[in-house]
Amino acid sequence: MSSRPRVGLFVTCLVDLMRPRIGFAAVKLLEQSGCDVEVPRAQTCCGQPAWNSGDDRNAAAIARQVVDAFEGFDHVVAPSGSCAGMIRVHYAEALASDPAYAQRAAVLAAKTHELVSFLVRVRGMNAVSAACKARICYHDSCSSLREMHVNEEPRQLLASVDGLELHELRDREVCCGFGGLFSVKYPEISERMADDKIADAQNTGAEIIAGADLGCLLHLQGRLARRGLAIRTLHIAEILAGGDDAN
Repeated sequence: MSSRPRVGLFVTCLVDLMRPRIGFAAVKLLEQSGCDVEVPRAQTCCGQPAWNSGDDRNAAAIARQVVDAFEGFDHVVAPSGSCAGMIRVHYAEALASDPAYAQRAAVLAAKTHELVSFLVRVRGMNAVSAACKARICYHDSCSSLREMHVNEEPRQLLASVDGLELHELRDREVCCGFGGLFSVKYPEISERMADDKIADAQNTGAEIIAGADLGCLLHLQGRLARRGLAIRTLHIAEILAGGDDAN
């Protein structure tokens, strides 16, 4: 019997639909850290859009599905602080009144992690074998910072990437304006916040904005494209796994 921990990869909707290579990069990194990785086919959404919009009934139904699909693993890992935060922080609240799932949700929450923090904190990874000849800045998503308390771990691993120059944003704890449904409800404010984040990135001279939440990165990439700016966005997993797109 293998002594390697079994990890269930929560791929996330956006990664699955918009940039699947992030999921493959996450698998590569997890395997490099000594884990056996599985991707349950039954997974769909984490339920955050429903939860944030007040649709408690559907959020709870999605949470039950995730519990059923992932509770058998040693760890649940998501390449997203947002989705990991939904499972770790909000499932207990979403299922608090369900006696069949409340305790199961709490157990699942305790073993759910954001990808980079899992690699560093749980698996003890302190360096990667990757190269990225570029000047980058790193965007901390709100959920990663405030719900998952991820801060220095991404910077620790990025520092080991050959050729990479990391330059910090001035306002590194400020939101990019995505916020899921926030960007739909308040598009003008969201657009202004994205422009502020982009201006901050431009001041660093960065060629790439890296981050750990694809929602934020797609939001910024869309605004960059509309303004005709050449800065790219990459998920940190793409850089750490050494994919061609990181160069």
